[in-house]
Amino acid sequence: MIFLLAPTVIVIPMSFSDSQYLEFPPRVWSLRWYEHYFGSPAWMQATATSLKAGVLTMLVATPIGVMAAYGLFVSKMRAASLIFLILVMPIMVPVILVAIGVFYIYVQINLVNSLLGLVLAHSILAIPLVVVVVSSALKSYDMNQEMAARSLGASRFKAFMVITLPQIRFSVITSALLSFLTSFDEVIVAMFVSGGENSTLTRNMFNALRDQIDPTIASISTIMIIVSTSLLVLAQAFGRSDDET
Repeated sequence: MIFLLAPTVIVIPMSFSDSQYLEFPPRVWSLRWYEHYFGSPAWMQATATSLKAGVLTMLVATPIGVMAAYGLFVSKMRAASLIFLILVMPIMVPVILVAIGVFYIYVQINLVNSLLGLVLAHSILAIPLVVVVVSSALKSYDMNQEMAARSLGASRFKAFMVITLPQIRFSVITSALLSFLTSFDEVIVAMFVSGGENSTLTRNMFNALRDQIDPTIASISTIMIIVSTSLLVLAQAFGRSDDET
């Protein structure tokens, strides 16, 4: 835990430094780099792109992943395990390989540096997480409840929406948040397929760290840590309220 928390403990104080360079501990405390971040049109545009990509990735990956997990759960096909393996393969191979493959295809169909291309690429990385989380929840679900609803005249879709989905909603919400965070925090694929007006926040941060030591990235990192932590805490709080009800 100390090893994992150490970078956070260092980055957050650095973001409040008044120094022109990264400095720990800060000799003078200031909000200078937060003001620079919020006052920079380039950083704001990159932030807007990341937020849009994250929300759209969540809206694309979550329903597809839930449907895939449910379909494999109720399927009697012998190839179900193989299909599951194929679906989760993007998180089993190095992300750089996914990025290279996606970039090659995007060049052919002119999707490089587009928001649509970025969302589709991030969805490739997010769908496996949704499938794994929802599949895990479905393993503890009694399918006889849905079958009872269908025997009383409900369609499969209505039985799923009314009976099954409310019981696995915590895993679905968790999957949605993980999909958003996967897109919001991702940098390798973004380095290949985003750019120009659709450059992401993490891509700009990487370029800023490579080209110059800009303390602005410390303030942005702190904000991203707060956003990610808040979303995960909200998910856990929602899960506990579900358990209590």
